[in-house]
Amino acid sequence: MKEYNPSRVVLGKIVGVYGVKGWVRVFSETAPREGILGYSPWLIGSGGSPCRVAEGKVHRKGLIVRLDGCEDRDEAAVLVGQEISVPRDRLPPPHSDEFYWVDLEGLAVFTVSGVDLGRVDHLFPTGANDVLVVKGDRERLIPFVWDEVVKDVDFTARRIDVDWDPDF
Repeated sequence: MKEYNPSRVVLGKIVGVYGVKGWVRVFSETAPREGILGYSPWLIGSGGSPCRVAEGKVHRKGLIVRLDGCEDRDEAAVLVGQEISVPRDRLPPPHSDEFYWVDLEGLAVFTVSGVDLGRVDHLFPTGANDVLVVKGDRERLIPFVWDEVVKDVDFTARRIDVDWDPDF
């Protein structure tokens, strides 16, 4: 599980190099995916080294970006695999019924009858809804469907209450 860092939010990852002039391929977790280009500077890697976006654009099914100071393929190759984050205060606050996934990761998950199912390891999208991957005595995939399955998210108590059969 990723370490929870409330001051930074991961928006994507550098996944490859593009060309010979320092451009990188970026996987974006923003919606729309090009929304990541609106944030600068990016904090690159676990140390959070700031890098400004010099240029960026949609390319085929992904994004390509040139960062200030990254002038050739060798410099770009060093960045491959690094996460891209931004300071939390640069993001708009979510609406009352919305959550940043990073804030849900690590929360304890309990059934409405009080059975501890484990902790949220990560989430993933499906066509219909997002899914919580909860790891405890075993792994459970719980649909994030507000009111129907997810009854409460309490950040103060660091827990999520769900209407879910613990045997499922």
